Amino acid sequence: MTYSTLVSTETLHQQLNHPDWIIIDCRFSLADTEVGAKAYRHGHIPNAHYAHLDKDLSSAITDFTGRHPLPNFALLAKKLGDWGVTNTSQVVVYDDAGGAFADRLWWLLRCMGHDKVAVLNGGIKQWQKQGLPVTTTLPTVKPATFRPSLNDVAWLSALQVQNNMAKKSICLIDARTPERYRGEQEPIDPVAGHIPGALNRAFQLNLDSNGLFLSAEQLREQFNQLIGATAPEQVVHYCGSGVTACHNLLAMEYAGLTGSKLYAGSWSEWIRNKNRAVAKD
Repeated sequence: MTYSTLVSTETLHQQLNHPDWIIIDCRFSLADTEVGAKAYRHGHIPNAHYAHLDKDLSSAITDFTGRHPLPNFALLAKKLGDWGVTNTSQVVVYDDAGGAFADRLWWLLRCMGHDKVAVLNGGIKQWQKQGLPVTTTLPTVKPATFRPSLNDVAWLSALQVQNNMAKKSICLIDARTPERYRGEQEPIDPVAGHIPGALNRAFQLNLDSNGLFLSAEQLREQFNQLIGATAPEQVVHYCGSGVTACHNLLAMEYAGLTGSKLYAGSWSEWIRNKNRAVAKD
């Protein structure tokens, strides 16, 4: 069976030593960018490799980009191969933040033509809650070759967002908290507010009180209420830097609302150009 959205801790535990299953730890903190790597060294799911958001899943910041520019896909493909990922591997990604960071690698792999990738529902917190094993032992490295098939229509540029919003041909959804969306608080970026015309759905709404994703039916109902008659393919997600927006994208995919896209540069890129409009409400 192929897993392409979410996978349970029970299923991963059953497949823990399957040679075709590759596990990748994506823990990260914006406040301390090395917290995730430290946590990995102190205990991770057996056989898991570690992917660093800044060093592995993003490229260098420039004067024109947001805080987490898309990676060089050729370099990422090589890293995936170094971790043992082939084009037939079942990849499972996890973090300790409800999928907020693991979803980035889930989305990147799909952009590279690899649909056999799933986020561990509940992440390592759910894994540990169930008393499943963790280890400090580094995984055995079995380098492989991963050949990407890039789908470069899976994301939009700032200009594409501007043009499509002007034509009202897309529905733009902001995944940040309501306070940041409204411009009342901005703890990270130098300008507060949101892209004019964008709707707001904080990614945290996709999770229940235990940090697990809501059911597909619940998510479908909630997103349909938000987007109305808009086709899923016309929905574009963004956040602060193009990371947590992938959470909403995953939630829609899990709900059967397939084909939404990402504004990869997101808010931190949008505000680099002072000619782009900013809304507060």
